Amino acid sequence: MLIKLHSQATTTPKIRAAIQASDEPAWVLAERHGTTEQTVWKWRKRDSVEDRSHTPHRLQTTLTPAQEAVAVALRKTLLVSLDDLLAVVREFLHPDVSRSGLDRCLRRHGVGNLRAMKARAPKPKHSAFKAYEPGDIHIDVEYLPQMAGETSRRYLFVAIDRATRWVFIRIFKAKTAANARRFLRDLERAWPIRIRTILTDNGKEFPDRLFGLRKRAATGEHAFDKLCADLDIAHRLTPPKSPQTNGMVERFNGRIEEVLQSNHFRSGEEREATLHRYVWLYNQQLPQSALRSKSPLQAMKDCYSRKSELFKKRPHYLPGCDIWVTQSVYNSRS
Repeated sequence: MLIKLHSQATTTPKIRAAIQASDEPAWVLAERHGTTEQTVWKWRKRDSVEDRSHTPHRLQTTLTPAQEAVAVALRKTLLVSLDDLLAVVREFLHPDVSRSGLDRCLRRHGVGNLRAMKARAPKPKHSAFKAYEPGDIHIDVEYLPQMAGETSRRYLFVAIDRATRWVFIRIFKAKTAANARRFLRDLERAWPIRIRTILTDNGKEFPDRLFGLRKRAATGEHAFDKLCADLDIAHRLTPPKSPQTNGMVERFNGRIEEVLQSNHFRSGEEREATLHRYVWLYNQQLPQSALRSKSPLQAMKDCYSRKSELFKKRPHYLPGCDIWVTQSVYNSRS
């Protein structure tokens, strides 16, 4: 049996048991064990040999229980700070109460943390995202850092499917309507899903919506709009100065930025190959929380098993990304 003794105890459990079992006078036992008569009398009155708790049975408080109840009620009702409550208590309840004593009183009654007592405003609940079918594409253009040996910056065209998060990229030397049209043509050929809608910003490579600082509707005569019409694709535009509308592709651009900052490229070809390898890994392997820990390819295969009529061809796993690297390097040089 493990017994914890007080640090200043002058007797052991064995001595205490001997005191309780002896009928000798108290002064004899006190001299024998090197203690006082009061200690002998104390252990003779007890049935156990263990030390009792030294916590006071009655708290040494300045306030009476009734005054403490009033102070706690004021704290709960008015939600005042400790210093303000101290001023009220000294004025109307007890002039000699200390700040530390009042704080201990509040803590004993569970009202010591004022911040926890204040009612927090309920956070607005975010509505669930609308369930989209494959074929809704978001497109955006990202600037790439200029590499040594390049005369100008390169532009990364990114497309991502809203439902499956499948990504398609191309790199061009200029952000023009001709390259946007070329990107859409490559996207339509490579994408296994029938593209129904495309969402872009108001950059001049996509629509002719803006003229100076005044808004106007797109005429549909833009080269990108014409190709969308030929492919039976609805082209939608984000409101001006609202990039959050196209936030899905913006978040993927943030991933691309992390790849660019965490790697040192010796040439533009090496940078382009790295980006294509990352996109291949993203599409084929990386699980996405928005897809319930599935990769975009797995999500696309699930969609194909449910609605194969939305697809032009069956999605399948690509063993590598060399074909994309070869084609992209050819495009950048042509």
